[in-house]
This record gives sequence, C-alpha cells and structure tokens, in this order.
Amino acid sequence: FVAILHFRMAKLIFLRYLAPMKILHTSDWHLGQRLLQMERHDEFAAALDWLLLTIAEQAVDVLLVSGDVFDIGNPPNQARQLYYSFLRRLMATPCRHVVITGGNHDSPAMLNAPRELLQAFNIHIVGAATGELADELIALQDAQGRTELVVAAVPFLRDRDLRTTLAGEGIADRQARLQTGLTAHYQALAELAQPYRAQGIPVVAMGHLYAKGAVAAEKQDNIYIGNRENMEAGQFPELFDYVALGHIHRAQRVEGAHRVRYSGSLVPLSFSETADDKQVFVLTFTNGTLADVARVDVPVFRRLKTIQGSLAQVQESLERFAAKPDRALTPWVEVVVDTDVYLPQMGQLLQDFCKDMPIELVKIRINRPYEAFATDLDAVPDLEDMDVAEVFRQKCLAQGMATDDVLAELMDTFKELQNALPE
Repeated sequence: FVAILHFRMAKLIFLRYLAPMKILHTSDWHLGQRLLQMERHDEFAAALDWLLLTIAEQAVDVLLVSGDVFDIGNPPNQARQLYYSFLRRLMATPCRHVVITGGNHDSPAMLNAPRELLQAFNIHIVGAATGELADELIALQDAQGRTELVVAAVPFLRDRDLRTTLAGEGIADRQARLQTGLTAHYQALAELAQPYRAQGIPVVAMGHLYAKGAVAAEKQDNIYIGNRENMEAGQFPELFDYVALGHIHRAQRVEGAHRVRYSGSLVPLSFSETADDKQVFVLTFTNGTLADVARVDVPVFRRLKTIQGSLAQVQESLERFAAKPDRALTPWVEVVVDTDVYLPQMGQLLQDFCKDMPIELVKIRINRPYEAFATDLDAVPDLEDMDVAEVFRQKCLAQGMATDDVLAELMDTFKELQNALPE
C-alpha cells in the first residue's frame, strides 16, 4: 500500500512538471486615456477583445499586468466598465490566475477596493506597497492546492515606500539612494522566495519603473527623477526566472537580457509611438524552467499617422494616405507643416481639404524654431501644441536660468512634481 501511494505521488509530481505552464505578460493599458481630447473607448475595447482571444488561443494559464491599468487615478465609468468586463470574461478562458500591479498612473485605493472579492476568483491585486514585503509575494496554486508559480508582484514604488529621501539631499545623492532602495527591495523579495525556488517552483517578478538601457518613445513621461534610469537588468536577482516590467511603452529586452523585458502598451498612446510594433510576451515554463518567450504582435486597431512637409507635400500625402483600404476605426492624423512664413487660416484650409476623406485630422501645427516667434506674435504656438515640460523650460529660459546645471536641476524637480500630482 505504501509503495503504491509513493508511486502515485511521484506520478502526480511528474505530471505537474510535465505539463507546460504559459504566462502572458502585458502592461500599460492606460484605459480611459484621451488623445488630444479624442475619445478612445472603441479602440481600448477592441484591444481587450483581442487580448481575451489571444489568451484563449494560446491556452494561457497566468496573466500578468505590470501597472498603469488606467490612465488617471479617477478613470471614467466607461474605462472601469471595460476593466471589470474583461476580468469577468476572462473566467471563460483557460486562464487560472491573474496578477495586477499598480503603476504610477493608477490610484492604489481604486485598484485595491475590490481586492478581496477578486481574490476569490484568483485575481490578485497589488495596488501599492503596504510596508509588509510578504504582501507582494504571491504563491499561485494548482487545482490540487500545490504551489505552481510564485510572483514577486512589485507595484510602482514611491519615495515614501523606499524611504530614500534625506533632508538637504542633492539630486545625484537622492538618485543613488533610490537605486539602492529599489535593488534592496527586489533582493529582499528574492530571499523570501528562495524556499519556493529550492523546491523547483518557478519565480517571476513584476515591476513598474525605468530600467537602464530601455528605449522610450519620444516625449514619454518617466518616473522618479527626470529621465535617469532606476535599475540595471543585472541588478534583478538571478533567482527570478523572468522580470515582467511596465512603464516604458515600447516592447523590448532590457540591455539585451532574455529574462528582463518590457511588454509595452497595448495601443499607441501618442503619435510618437506610431513606429512601435505593439506586442505581448507569452512565457512557457516546462519542468519548472523557462523554456521559451514568444512575441505575439498586437493588431493596429486605429491608425495614428503623422504627416510632415511643406503645405503642398502635406496635401499630397493626405490624399495618398486617405486612398488606402477601409479601416475598422477612422485613422487619426497629425499634420506638421514646415514653413518659414505665416500661413493665415492654415488649420481651416487643411480641415476643408480633408472633409470628404475617410480620416480625421486631430492636430495641426507649424514647424518653426522658437526664435522665429520673437517678432511674429501671430505665429506664437498654441499651448496645446507644446509639451508641459517644454513650457516650463521656456519659462526658465525667459527668466535667465540658462546655465546647464541650474536648468537641469530645475527640470528634474519639475518632473518630480509632475509625477507627484496624481497622489
């Protein structure tokens, strides 16, 4: 009897590791985002429909969402409805576990509000650090109650979570302490996960930060202090089989590391991201080992197009672009006109030019150097055409704060205040 029992136990353990486990890594949905005040509900709905279909087709067991589920802390009702509808429909797919972490755009309180209810459906939410490191270590169990995967679900970590700030501390010192705090946080989680790893159970980590070597789309806001990197790929403990990162909207390996990646956003979130191929990653674990990381390309649901040139070149390009086959969602076009002279009513002229085309002209701007505006008040750019940080930079220059060191520190402080506003 004992021999038979041992044989059956060994068989169960063997079958447990024989069956591959699939994990899908995504991030940066930014549900509720408006592009130049344009409503994007249909686009986000199509993206989540595609994600559900992909999870079903790929027979994904675990879904990881690494931060920035929503675009703002108090998202509109339509965005919340999309989120909860997605989680409900996910129950009809092979996916057995979901782990969602908060990003710098998310409200931790809003994400965490239904946490206990969602946990009953194997949906685990970590909206923010709690002060108890163990709260970020999630052991996912199979149907027999055995741990099959451990997730170090690290949300966006604020300064107060890392306790890195000292009175009178300079920018460089604070950045160094920040990097030390982040590295120590992941190292401590790796130590907590060590007993699981010793049993052959795979361990993956999540994060929402800016890692060294990552390439962001132009003008993408970065977290912490300015544009400085927070961690290097090699600083994530080797115990983690894979590190699923969010925050950078371009899918990529970090410093070429196979196991440390950004999945990027599901849809282009600005015109600067239109050149990026949007994708998610599907990880396959076999016998407790990461056997494969497959890229799955996300379709383009709405085309964002930037057209630049002289007025005549822009009009020619608009006609050529509009003549392409029908799309499910009307393309949105940004026009940049290169000119050295003032063109009266250029915006209206281009809107009239496009009125019968199957496209929507959502932004028109003139490409001229700032120096040209000094004597031509009619050509001063609209504030909507300027990045917020650029407005601040121009104000600093106007006040005579033009030395490199002073301006750099002011810009770092300004970006830090920007990132603190959602809190």
